[in-house]
Amino acid sequence: MNHSPRASARPTVGPSVAEILDSHVSGSGSPTRTARMVADAIDARGDDGTWLSTVPRDELLAAASDLENRPGARGLPLYGVPFGVKDSIDVAGVPTTLSCPGYAYVAERTAPAVQRLLDAGALYVGKTNLDQFATGLNGTRTPYTIPRSVYGGEMISGGSSSGSALAVALGQVPFAVATDTAGSGRVPAALNGVVGYKPSRGLISTVGLVPACKSLDCITLMTGCVDDVDRVMAVMAGRDDDDPWSRTVGAEFPGGPIRVGLPPVGELEFFGDDAMRAAHLAFRNRLGHHGFPVEVDITEVSLAPFLAAGELLYAGPWVAERLVVFGDFLSEHADDIHPVVRDILRSGEKYSAVDAFTALQTLQELRAEVGRLWSGCDVLVVPTIGRTFTVGEVLDRPIETNTMLGHYTHFGNLLDLLGVAVPQGETTDGRPHSTMLLGNALTDDTVLHLAAALLDEPRNTPAPSRNPDTERATTWTAP
Repeated sequence: MNHSPRASARPTVGPSVAEILDSHVSGSGSPTRTARMVADAIDARGDDGTWLSTVPRDELLAAASDLENRPGARGLPLYGVPFGVKDSIDVAGVPTTLSCPGYAYVAERTAPAVQRLLDAGALYVGKTNLDQFATGLNGTRTPYTIPRSVYGGEMISGGSSSGSALAVALGQVPFAVATDTAGSGRVPAALNGVVGYKPSRGLISTVGLVPACKSLDCITLMTGCVDDVDRVMAVMAGRDDDDPWSRTVGAEFPGGPIRVGLPPVGELEFFGDDAMRAAHLAFRNRLGHHGFPVEVDITEVSLAPFLAAGELLYAGPWVAERLVVFGDFLSEHADDIHPVVRDILRSGEKYSAVDAFTALQTLQELRAEVGRLWSGCDVLVVPTIGRTFTVGEVLDRPIETNTMLGHYTHFGNLLDLLGVAVPQGETTDGRPHSTMLLGNALTDDTVLHLAAALLDEPRNTPAPSRNPDTERATTWTAP
């Protein structure tokens, strides 16, 4: 393994959503000034694999100026806050490429989740890079520039939401919209030292997202802090009758001790990465000790049923679900597809209806088993990833390394869980260490409360919107 990140390399997360809003409203800054700084930061990096397309500088500044001159705009909950969008999500008039030029099309309508951000005054900056067709957790499956982690040392950025995590970790935008089917919104966050929030499925509309596996896909967020998650979710979350998986947010954190499940140490896997193992075990030892920001009760929870569900994802018929969207393109334009992605798509052709029903029945049994565990546990705490890889290691062993990256994430959406990747410093050799908090569906508020505590971050109620249209659309509440 290559454990040689640059000694000075680490995230340089910029101002938070709250700080940007304060500057815009107070007059110490402005949307135009913020837009100029964002454009300068992106230009300074050049083509580093973060962005696949950006709004031209003059158009970005014009959009910011128009916002400043719009009556009542200062009262919008995301007034002038810049953001990026993963290039599998539609923005009207902008190509949606999925990192496959031959598949690209110009979207006619903006995805409702993104439109909510625009209506709330947020400033769209551009489309971020991804593993092609959102197939992969490593960020190397792209015909464009392969992104690297902010930690250097040729470390992968992770995928498939590689560019979304980088845009936040580089301080170019305070939040970026990503997606997660098998860990794509959590693994890149872990490898770049930022927060990756995969909400309960259905809280954010997936209309306008090109599906990877439609029954599992979630739109997610990359941010620098939990307060940014709360503020953006206050805008993005809400029922959408056009999304058959849409549902309403669950209950608020009720207070009191949080019951934290920890797997037996013997069930944890770090794939030979001793420094990552040491970092995670040290983190576990801090949980619940005197001075921890919230009261927690520790209980032991076996990972066995979770891991069994995860094995179904790529060793079972769910890979065939990708052919619902990409099957015709595979048949007609196979040479346009990245070789590793092409092989994965073709592997879905071997499954039968009997295989699908067998796997669905097995999954339902595992869901029932896991469901019983939540009666004694609020949050399951595991590593986000067991080890890191360099770009070269992934290119040499694309399937094996990807499987290791998804060890703790593949089961999340199959079991209808929510997940938050929370940065927890660095290993002794300077690589990012991230822990993942998992909860049962619709317990987002409790899980985010613990995530904020792990970051020693007070959790405040987002400022209420003064825009009536936005208020009617918002269903998310924070404590």
